[in-house]
Amino acid sequence: MSAPLKLGIAGLGTVGAGTIELLEKQSALLSVRCGRGLEVVAVSARDRNKDRGLDLSGHTWFDDPVAMARDADVDVVVELIGGSEGSALETCNAAIAAGRHVVTANKALIAIHGTALAQAAEEAGVVLAYEAAVAGGIPVIKALREGLAGNRVSSLHGILNGTCNYILTTMRESGRAFDDVLSEAQELGYAEADPSFDIDGVDAAHKLAILTSVAYGTEVDFESIHIEGIRHIAAEDIEYAGEFGYRIKLLGICEQTEHGIQQRVHPAMVPESAPIAGVEGVFNAVVTEGDFVGTTVLEGRGAGGGPTASAVVSDLVDIASGRPVYTFGVPAASLTASAPASLKDHSGAYYVRLMVDDQPGVFAEIAAELANQKISIEGVIQRSRSETEAVPVVMTTHETSEAAIQEVLAAFGKLDAVRETPHMIRIENF
Repeated sequence: MSAPLKLGIAGLGTVGAGTIELLEKQSALLSVRCGRGLEVVAVSARDRNKDRGLDLSGHTWFDDPVAMARDADVDVVVELIGGSEGSALETCNAAIAAGRHVVTANKALIAIHGTALAQAAEEAGVVLAYEAAVAGGIPVIKALREGLAGNRVSSLHGILNGTCNYILTTMRESGRAFDDVLSEAQELGYAEADPSFDIDGVDAAHKLAILTSVAYGTEVDFESIHIEGIRHIAAEDIEYAGEFGYRIKLLGICEQTEHGIQQRVHPAMVPESAPIAGVEGVFNAVVTEGDFVGTTVLEGRGAGGGPTASAVVSDLVDIASGRPVYTFGVPAASLTASAPASLKDHSGAYYVRLMVDDQPGVFAEIAAELANQKISIEGVIQRSRSETEAVPVVMTTHETSEAAIQEVLAAFGKLDAVRETPHMIRIENF
């Protein structure tokens, strides 16, 4: 058996501790699968005295992860610090410069600096691996980069954030308001004290940027993603979605269009029959369309110490077994600019909810504005008079352009009878 693969782990939070635990518990199994051992010899974290439930006495401790990446006697640096800048980036750059492989679970780092890091790693002759950065324990990067290597991908969509999926699922099942369910998610540990990255769609966008690069062989282009979160989703929207035969999910979507590659993260109504509609709670899922394979669906736990550690170790097994692959599926020098398509070029169906004064002629005004933009209605729900004398008018449209729907929403907002800002959700008929 070959000499062990020596590892240095930077960051000993939930994922770092879970990775060490997995390596210890599965030591014999991994040795057989790799033909060599996987040995943690160095670690680094901010608090040396914190009780992590691990015996770290046999590992060399570094207070500075960059120093560990540069100076420790390791073959691989596992970066689990988090964040796109600062010590996480410096640690990865130091490891590559020292000729060490890098494994990371850091989606923000790869989404922002992935292209440059891939180029540096390739020039240094080392591996940059990041299976754990997208969808936790689901092996989506390997599936897309290697399992589907013989396919051209036309589109990809997925539930990429478990926090948002938990909130939307619980709102649908309980009928409770967004703020109430968010507070519960925070109490259960599914949402951070500051949940902005999750509920505003940024976390999902980081992951989508990575998936797009792997799917299309492009440079990572986070800046071109259209991003919307779920703060504006109301309990009544979820109820109306059910009446129309849809469920609401926060989706990351990339697709090849005649205008270029379009990347977008936003809430969407999907048919109840769609595979993605049945993915509930904290689970993630990714659906791809390939020219030879057709539709593939991957589903599983998208976060947590165990699932994410499983993905980290899968990359370590590849390195230990001598199975290097290009970071994004093609040589870094072959990555092309993404040629992004604007959201204004998107066409699709839409859900619109208005709160209007219950008086004669209001619907005629609404219909006139729709006609001005050549938008036709597919379905309408209109409730009876309420004590407030404002009633919801809810409609779904036939396919139209994003530009047209934005124009009509602006026009609706100027009508005297409309009491609130119009609510719109895109419909994706997968």
